[in-house]
Amino acid sequence: MKILALERETPGKTNEEFAPHLKAEAAHIWKLYQSGQVREIYFRQDLSEAVLVLECADKSEARQLVDSLPLVQAGLIHFEIIPLIPYPGFVRLFGESE
Repeated sequence: MKILALERETPGKTNEEFAPHLKAEAAHIWKLYQSGQVREIYFRQDLSEAVLVLECADKSEARQLVDSLPLVQAGLIHFEIIPLIPYPGFVRLFGESE
C-alpha cells in the first residue's frame, strides 16, 4: 500500500537541536530507501519539511517506520500518515454506459 507521510516540525525547536541528529537521520532514511519501504523523498519548496512516499502493508506499519527515525525519536518532528488508493475516476471514461 502506498502511504504519504508529511513531516511536521515540533513547534519551538531550534536548528541547534536538529544538528546532532541529521547524519543519523540521513543514514536511516538511506537504509529504508534501499529496503524499498521509502519509495520517494522530497522537501517541500515552501517549508523545510520532508514528504515521503512509503510502501507499507498498512497505516500501522507506516507509523512504526516513521517513528523509527532519529528526529522523531528525539521529539523534533512527527509525521501525518495518509494512506493512498488508486484514483477510481477513469471508470467514467472507460466503463459501461448507464
